[in-house]
Amino acid sequence: MTRIIMHGCNGAMGQTISRIVKDDADAQIVAGIDIVDNKDNGYPVFTSIKDCNVEADVIIDFCSAKAMDALLDFCEEKKMPVVICTTGLSEEQLARIADLSKKSAVLKSANMSLGINTLFKLVQDAVKVLGNAGYDVEIVEKHHNQKLDAPSGTALALADSINEAMDNQYEYVYDRSQKREKRDAKELGISAVRGGTIVGDHEVIFAGIDEVIEFKHTAYSKAVFAKGSVAAAKFLKGKTVGMFDMRDVIADAN
Repeated sequence: MTRIIMHGCNGAMGQTISRIVKDDADAQIVAGIDIVDNKDNGYPVFTSIKDCNVEADVIIDFCSAKAMDALLDFCEEKKMPVVICTTGLSEEQLARIADLSKKSAVLKSANMSLGINTLFKLVQDAVKVLGNAGYDVEIVEKHHNQKLDAPSGTALALADSINEAMDNQYEYVYDRSQKREKRDAKELGISAVRGGTIVGDHEVIFAGIDEVIEFKHTAYSKAVFAKGSVAAAKFLKGKTVGMFDMRDVIADAN
């Protein structure tokens, strides 16, 4: 049994994870953290993580960047493994997470979906062929109108995986409206769309002369991310140190 503290338990993702774990015989949420305590979750909820005194194996974090510093303080003090799913973090926070991984186990992923993490590998293989053949690369991501950060963490992770495969040749371009000049061959365009209730849509476009190849992932509900985060928590249980991502979870399952 993996005992989980849900950080951000009363948010949309926290509630989705709570529902999924109720039907999971191998996991249990033993406490939640949220500044708003207005739901009956079936487990104790603390409005400050500093007040949480419940024994657990791992924390799942789906909160906001402004809550990250207190979470990292708690995990460092308790030597608590943590699955970090929050995006839009500052460079300072990312540096703190890297430092925490030397003292406790951390699994960080911009997207917990099995499909997206498979897509990372597919686009890396594709760009080695198409990028070297002169195809332009563009990423378009779409999310609901309540999402705070743009571009999404997943879009940036896709861009990083593509750039890594090409020895970091690309320069990311987020807005072309302020310049009137043709596209540079080494640009990697990243566009963000916000509207309605779109859960998550990521498309990678390889545009060449007279042909276009597209890779696309669409999430139709938050459940795909919730299931991945619970699998990640089970994977992290018992680990004491190190930085992991969803590729490690997938490899362990196989």
